[in-house]
Amino acid sequence: MKNEPLKPATIAAQAAGAKDSATAGVVPGISLATTYTRGADYALLRPDNIYGRDQNDTVRQAEEVIRQLEGAAATLLFPSGMAAVAAVFRALPSGARVVMQNGIYWGTLKWVRAYCVRRAILLDEIDAADPAALAAACRSSADMVWIETPSNPWLKTVEIATAAGMAHKAGALLVVDGTAATPVLTRALDLGADIVMHSGTKALNGHSDVLAGVLSCREPGNPMWQEIATDRHDAGAVMGPFEAWLLMRGMRTLPLRMERMCENALAVARYLEEHPKVETVFYPGLASHAGHAIATRQMCGGYGYLLSAVVAGGRERALEVAGRLQLFQRATSLGGVESLVEHRHTIEPHTGIPEGLLRFSVGIEDAGDLMADLAQALEG
Repeated sequence: MKNEPLKPATIAAQAAGAKDSATAGVVPGISLATTYTRGADYALLRPDNIYGRDQNDTVRQAEEVIRQLEGAAATLLFPSGMAAVAAVFRALPSGARVVMQNGIYWGTLKWVRAYCVRRAILLDEIDAADPAALAAACRSSADMVWIETPSNPWLKTVEIATAAGMAHKAGALLVVDGTAATPVLTRALDLGADIVMHSGTKALNGHSDVLAGVLSCREPGNPMWQEIATDRHDAGAVMGPFEAWLLMRGMRTLPLRMERMCENALAVARYLEEHPKVETVFYPGLASHAGHAIATRQMCGGYGYLLSAVVAGGRERALEVAGRLQLFQRATSLGGVESLVEHRHTIEPHTGIPEGLLRFSVGIEDAGDLMADLAQALEG
């Protein structure tokens, strides 16, 4: 067994082997110190601990759990998902060219557009789920290709291996936002990605009580990764130890939660697809979904917890349905144990989101209860 790689469920449940070394407790402790002592000879008592901004055992333990789940060479935590996004873009030189998938998380696109203008970075937004569009964009040299799969809120899928080949041919690194999949379902680095990003706020933590971002890389010697690591150290975009401990605690049940959430999401998607008052359902687990075959190839163990549905009757009817839901809580974000619903047109009315679209983050509740809640809301 010692030569066989551990399965995700074991890595997560065992917190990648982390324990409380001070008490021998099976639950990892929290190291809250911001600075560390030196001996009488002024030598560091722990050479790897000088100052807490970038050196903390609790943060390192949480990073190690993700690193092992991801199959990465190195992992870095950030105080939010957007802080992780920003860290990647700050590593680009002025005048760089970026090919970026459109129709992804609006917060990412909004920030990236403004940043690229400030830094004179050429930003080409394309439908990366269309291989021809991605190939055309990669015919010219680029510094980075950014994709999100499955995407939020359209649930589009991009074949990571194909995107990696195109990006690398253009001289670019491929960065994948895998928030909606987590490393339990998709290990993007194994498929050719150079860097994978997650909003740890979402399913990695899974309890809607931590802000977190994470980046993992395939080659730590990559100059861009070195820039990211240096920037985190110098600029201080670090996660606090208590948040890292909460994230690590949440991740110990990640594979179990993802199994239940994927089962529930598929059941909900199938129910909504058959409902006469629903026009369209976006979920890669449905055979009718345009990216179903791709998702089946690169997602292992399920199709994720996120789905969107367009309610017949437009904005007023969608808001009415959302207002009648009792178990699906009306709130932004996704990936928690509790099911959420959001009217995305209210959040991003200028991005082409249908006024009748509701985004669902499906939790770990009883699937029958969730479908009964949807039934009374749609039929009321």
